Amino acid sequence: MNYTKEQILARCNEFSKNTLMETLKIEYIDAGEDFLTAKMPVNPSVHQPMGLLHGGASVALAESVGSAASFFFIDPKEQEVRGIEISANHLKSIREGWVFGTARIIHKGRSIHLWEIKITDEAGNLISLCKLTNMVLERKKTE
Repeated sequence: MNYTKEQILARCNEFSKNTLMETLKIEYIDAGEDFLTAKMPVNPSVHQPMGLLHGGASVALAESVGSAASFFFIDPKEQEVRGIEISANHLKSIREGWVFGTARIIHKGRSIHLWEIKITDEAGNLISLCKLTNMVLERKKTE
């Protein structure tokens, strides 16, 4: 990555405006050479009917942070990223507070990026463990 931590976080938070990430109040908070972390509040807007964090909201956090992380390994003028597969194991429930999604690169190829995303609570307990595969595509040239 050829960006500073501050540039990465500013860019991620900027391109989240008017998207699902903004709706879910996902905020990017930390970045490094091989990881990106975002947080999301747990409240009734992301609950399932039993009052627990909805698994789909966890997956949305995981895909958001993993896809954003891939963006910093490509040339955005020439390439773009598409999530092609995500899996999630929900291990613990949470009713309120914050969850943190940290994506760490497992494989960084020319055309495929594989990420592990751990979603934890404020105490560091593992809530969900996700795996995301992103495809790197050449941007279509406009004539």
